[in-house]
This record gives sequence, structure tokens and C-alpha cells, in this order.
Amino acid sequence: MSTATEPQTPAPEPPMTRNIQEVPVSNRVLREILRGSAVTTVLAIVLALVVGGVLIAITSPDVQASAGYFFARPGDTLGAAWTVVAGAYTALFNGSVIDFSATDFWSAVKPLGSTIAFAAPLIAAGLGIAVAFRVGLFNIGARGQMLIACAAAALVTFQLNLPPIIQIPLTLIIGIAAGALWGGLVGLLKARTGAHEVILTIMLNYVAFYLVTWLVQVPQLLQRPGQIQPISRPTPANAVLPKLPGLDLIDWGFPIVIVATLFVWWLVERSSLGFRMRAVGENPSAARAAGISVPRVYIYAMLFSGGLAGLAGMFQIQSTITGGFDGGIDAGIGFTAITVALLGRSRAWGTFWAGLLFGALKAGSFPMQALQSIPVDIVLVVQSLIVLFIAAPPLIRTIFFLPKDDSERSQRAKARIARRASKNSDSSDTKAAAA
Repeated sequence: MSTATEPQTPAPEPPMTRNIQEVPVSNRVLREILRGSAVTTVLAIVLALVVGGVLIAITSPDVQASAGYFFARPGDTLGAAWTVVAGAYTALFNGSVIDFSATDFWSAVKPLGSTIAFAAPLIAAGLGIAVAFRVGLFNIGARGQMLIACAAAALVTFQLNLPPIIQIPLTLIIGIAAGALWGGLVGLLKARTGAHEVILTIMLNYVAFYLVTWLVQVPQLLQRPGQIQPISRPTPANAVLPKLPGLDLIDWGFPIVIVATLFVWWLVERSSLGFRMRAVGENPSAARAAGISVPRVYIYAMLFSGGLAGLAGMFQIQSTITGGFDGGIDAGIGFTAITVALLGRSRAWGTFWAGLLFGALKAGSFPMQALQSIPVDIVLVVQSLIVLFIAAPPLIRTIFFLPKDDSERSQRAKARIARRASKNSDSSDTKAAAA
């Protein structure tokens, strides 16, 4: 009896292996670097300088004169534009970093001392703004906090006549404490009443300005004896920050601001309070659900923010302006610090380097105006453009052909999916209508 043989099932063939080449590690690392915020920030600064150069060129009388016969001799216009832009930025560099025309070393590095002098209060106030930003608060009251710090320090310490080793730190402590209390008042009102911190800080700026303006008009309080001008008595010599040993260009304000930067970095990034502050800044409702006291964090944040602004005020009266002050002692630092904090992306060291950059722009703007007849306002335009480009990373990546970051790629993917879904829905509706 013969049996039918069952067909043998063939053994499955091994799957076809495609020759897929992995992306080299160096390419992935380069892509991540180009996506990073540091590269975007540097390119934003470069682009702002380029646009500033264009503005310098088109406002130059020499360039305008040569532009009248541009099509006859375009080289004259381009050469004049290059000359004026190169001269402006050379003067900016020589006035803020190193003066290559100087005859000795100390004269050559003297501009660096000016940059640091301008940068120290900007960094301190910027750190205060950055701390508030990390908690989700918009502190625009650094001006008022600086003014109150200066007034309190002058009222309490200017007539003590103590040894410098006591008078200098005491003046610093009084100023920092006064600024912290003025900022903490905003945090307290925000926490207890829910009032918006922007309105509170704007109003307290006016209160501080007119209070200091009144104080320097009263001889029994802050007005300089024997004067009718509304100005305070000068900072005592034993309260002025001394120069660093062996460095006549830099005083102790710069080491103090480095310590302040380290403190803010530790506070926000490493401490338990900093963790709560960052949690509140990311999502107050989730932080509250996790057991974090959001009102208390608001008070702490504004105390630290106001104290750092007060430190900036101390740099003003103990280092930069020691001949007496009035309601304009803040010199616009309180508002420029907002730009510094934004440029530093509310990080401690980012704010530090942003403050140095803005200090260099400030220090170099005066030689640029004196030597090249370039208005100081051009520097303000460059600062504004830097912040504008920092606030638009997709624009920077598009201009410089940088790879998209994950958020931009996900947004484009979502938009693509939405378009496909809309197209499929339209085609289905068309078929249904035809049927």
C-alpha cells in the first residue's frame, strides 16, 4: 500500500540584510553642537554685528557721497563702506579689549579694565533678573532695588568712619539687604495678594526714584553739606572698593561678582531650594500638587533677585561713581540687565558672559564715537538686534543652514500629519458626495 508523500515545506530563507551604514559618531556630535544654544547665541551676535555694520555704512557721509556714482565706480562705495565699518569695529575692540596702539603693556590692557568696570554691575543685576526668570517671575524692578540699596547704604554707613576692613563689607551687606527687602516686598505682595509682579516692580521703581530724589535734597539726610544741588555726599574713601594687588585696572568688584555667579549657579542648579524654584518656574500647578509652597518660593526668589540688584548698586557707589549720587545712579543698568539675563538664557554663567559682552560694547562705544564719529546709539541697536536674534532661533538656523532641533522637527512632523489628515478627509468627503 503506497502512501502519498507529504510535500516538504521549504526552509525559510534568511531575510535580506540591507547594507545600512551607521552615521559616524563625529557627524552626530557635530550635529548636536550645531543644534546647541551656544552656537545659536554666537551666530546671533555675529549676525547682529553684520547688521550693525550695514547701518554704520549706510549712515556714513563718505559712503553716501560715493553712492551717488555707484554704477560708475562701485569699488569706491564698497571701499568706503569697508573703511568705515572696519574703523568702527576696530575702535570698538581697541576701546574694550586691547589697545594695540599703546606703547606699554598696562596702557594696552587698560580698556579691559573699563570693560570689567562696566560689566560688574550688569552681571550682578542680570543674575538677579535671571533668578526671577527661573521661577517664572518678570522682575523689571532692578532699578528701584539699586536705588534703595544705595540710599540705605549711604544713610547707614557713610558717616561711620570705620576702618576699611569693616566699612567696605558693612556697606556691601547693608546695600544687599536693602535691595533684598525691596525685592522681597514684591514677592510678599505677589504671594499674599496675587498682584502681578510687573505692575508692582514698575510702581516701586517710581517710588524708589522719587524717594531718593527727595533724600538727596534734604541736608539732614543725604544731601552733601554746603551744597544746594540735589546730590549726596561722596562715598568715604574707607568704603571704596580697593584695587586688586598688582592690578591697578581692576578692583575687588570683579572677584565679588564671580563669587556671586558661583553662588547663583549653586543655588539654582544644585541646592534643594533651587530645585523647588525650577519646579515652580516650569509649572506652578504641578509644583503645588507635589507639595511645594509656591508663595514661599516667590518670596525667596524676589529676595535673592533684589539682593543681587542691590549688589549692583553697591558696585556703582563703591567703585564706579564715588563722587556722590542722585536718582540716576542706576545709569540704565536695571533695564539693561533684563537684556543680559535674556542673552544668558537665565543661566548663571551665561549671564556672566553676556554681561561681559555688554560691558565691552559699552566701554568700546565711547572710543568708537570719539575716533570714528559713530553715534553711541549704534551700540544700542546692536544690543537690541542680539536679543532679537536670540529670541528667534529658527531664524538663525535658517540663515546659517543649521540642522533643526528636536522641537522644530516634531512641529514640522505634526504639521505634515495634519495636512495629510486634512487631505484624506477632503478626498473622503469628495468620494462620498460623488456616490
